[in-house]
Amino acid sequence: MPSSDLSIQLTGLELENPTILAAGILGTTGASLKRMAGEGAGAVVTKSIGSDPKEGHTNPTMLKLDCGFLNAMGLPNPSFRDFREELSIASEGGVPVIVSVFGAHPDEFAEIILGLEGASAYELNVSCPHASGYGTVVGTDPVLVEEITMAAKQTTDAPVWVKLTPNVTDIVEIGEAASRGGADAVVAINTVRGMAIDIHSGYPILGNLYGGLSGPAVRPVAVKCVYDLYKALDIPVIGVGGIKSWQDAVEMMMAGASAVQVGSAVYDNVNIFSEITSGLSAYLKANDHSLDDITGLAHRMVEQ
Repeated sequence: MPSSDLSIQLTGLELENPTILAAGILGTTGASLKRMAGEGAGAVVTKSIGSDPKEGHTNPTMLKLDCGFLNAMGLPNPSFRDFREELSIASEGGVPVIVSVFGAHPDEFAEIILGLEGASAYELNVSCPHASGYGTVVGTDPVLVEEITMAAKQTTDAPVWVKLTPNVTDIVEIGEAASRGGADAVVAINTVRGMAIDIHSGYPILGNLYGGLSGPAVRPVAVKCVYDLYKALDIPVIGVGGIKSWQDAVEMMMAGASAVQVGSAVYDNVNIFSEITSGLSAYLKANDHSLDDITGLAHRMVEQ
């Protein structure tokens, strides 16, 4: 029966609503993750954590644009050894805490997951577009993505999500590789490679020269990727990219997303999670729909 209830089961996790804080946004400390849980997020994802401390790229690392943000942080993190306490604090928020993990090879992913036991799930970052030796470097190779996913699944009983890059010819090929490796879900998408140049000096603005574009400009790209993955895979797809309203969340779910992650929109509005869930609940009630009714609806409409 249609219902405006927003609670979902996602890869075995119980979420009060389908909104999730995306990786890299207020996810460096346990306190900030706990705060986002208090602001209404159904789950939170940490900053990507590696095996060794990294300072990241030199400034400038982030640039606000009319259409979103360019960032080239370079995966700064304290290493998994120094993140254990933060993970414990984050769990006090009362919502699932997903640890984002990055590495250069399967054994490194496995080592980090073992070192951060106790997370609700693990999100494999094989998609960061601006970190040398990591992210997209491994995430564009379907064989390596399958091996990394398999290694993660053999290391933990917790759900394993794989975050995919749009900077490939065919994201479905990479999604299928993750699925073969045993992924419980895929997350689409990470940022799109982009660049900005100072017209007064002629120098690229970001310290790393180029970075990843996020925000409203990438939402149509994300919607298309989610649509294609939902059609091809038998595992849940989690949509992320440019979501800043309940309408955006509905669109992403109609493309096939079981849940949505929110990142850049938090920059201007920490109330974004409660605003999305309030609007989504009202929309479902007004249209006598449930979340199941709208998930993948665009595919059913096309098939009619």
